[in-house]
Amino acid sequence: MKKQLFSVLLLALMVSASAVAEDHVMAATRPAPKRDVPAELSLSVEEAQNYAVETNRSLRNSSMAIQEAYAQRWQTIAQMLPQADFSWQLQTMLDTAGNVYKMNFGGASMSLPNSTIGISASIGINGQAVVGALLNNVAIDMQKLAYEQNELDLRANVVSSYASVLVMRDIVTLLDSSLSNVERLAEMTQRSVDVGAAEQTTADQIKVRVNALKNSINSNKRNVVLAENSLKVLLDVPVETQLTLSTTLDDMLSAEQVLNLLGEEFVLENNVSYRQLEKNVDLAKKNVHMAAWAYGPTVGVGYQYSQKGNIPPQDGFQFNMQPPHVVAVSVTMPLWSSGKRAAGVTEKKIALEKARNTLAETTDQLGIQNQQLRFNLQNAYETYLNEKENIDVTQRVFHSTTNKYQYGATSNLELVNASNDVISAQSTYVQAVLTLVNAELELSKFLNK
Repeated sequence: MKKQLFSVLLLALMVSASAVAEDHVMAATRPAPKRDVPAELSLSVEEAQNYAVETNRSLRNSSMAIQEAYAQRWQTIAQMLPQADFSWQLQTMLDTAGNVYKMNFGGASMSLPNSTIGISASIGINGQAVVGALLNNVAIDMQKLAYEQNELDLRANVVSSYASVLVMRDIVTLLDSSLSNVERLAEMTQRSVDVGAAEQTTADQIKVRVNALKNSINSNKRNVVLAENSLKVLLDVPVETQLTLSTTLDDMLSAEQVLNLLGEEFVLENNVSYRQLEKNVDLAKKNVHMAAWAYGPTVGVGYQYSQKGNIPPQDGFQFNMQPPHVVAVSVTMPLWSSGKRAAGVTEKKIALEKARNTLAETTDQLGIQNQQLRFNLQNAYETYLNEKENIDVTQRVFHSTTNKYQYGATSNLELVNASNDVISAQSTYVQAVLTLVNAELELSKFLNK
């Protein structure tokens, strides 16, 4: 009865342990659900960020790393729980003729084929195993922080790519407008040359402006495609998917948004880098405890049950000298390691001090970085406003110059210079927009917003 009760309890423990382990690792082994990606996607910048978080494979791998850490922790814990094994063995002996060998004991004949059934269970625990489980908890927290950082980076990359697409599209639109005006002037000038009212040199110079604008438009159109493809990679959608971006560039670069971000208070404990370094200190502390527990004892308890019988069953003498039940208790205490354990503890203490120094140094640096990122955002926003005004001014000057040139009130040289100013202002404007977007993103990630 006791044997049956033990077997039932042992089986229940093994089943429950397997169920817990399965709960921890199933999320990591479950395949990603299939998605039906529509042929066209219309997304605001916030919707694009959320879409990327749900679909991006790199971020999913980061999430699976958390599940791996849970599985590793369970392996560590399981080593401290009862371990059970079942064994079955069939054995026989043959004589020289190949027949089953029989032994005679006091006139009784017994054939030797026999089988052995065994069940063994054991449990062993020491301080290092317990600390190892605590180390796994720190590892899980670090993987969660890594996932949080990866999500922040992904969201920032989506915003940057989103803004790049918008600004490139705006530049193509502006250049197309400038090209239409210059082409109209080129046709008018060529007609003047044909009737002898202007020189061919003038028409050729304007034609050069037309070609320059066309080259700039084609280059920016290719940049639009590259920016869209970069965004599609982050969203994990096919290249054939048509993207409609519903957020405007002005909405993304509003003064209110910049001022709200600059008004956010810097909370050190919210910074992901700071929290990662805190976890490094915790990990170093646990490593010191792990090394110190090398001096501790290891306690083990074991049980073994075996049953041996002849095949076929025989009455009379049974050749079995092994008892059916064996219970063992052991305690192992380390005595001498020639200073190896002491050196291990010293090494981990030094690593802990280094981790603390790095945390203190980084804390000071984060305060300086907070100020620098705010200065960068302020400068980037002021530069953006100036360049936005410059592009409007150069565009107005260019239209005014083309009108004057049409009526002979200005020279072709002034027209060429005005065209060059438009292209230069547009290039500077693109850089100002991207600098402002990146400055916002860097401060947002720093503040964990």
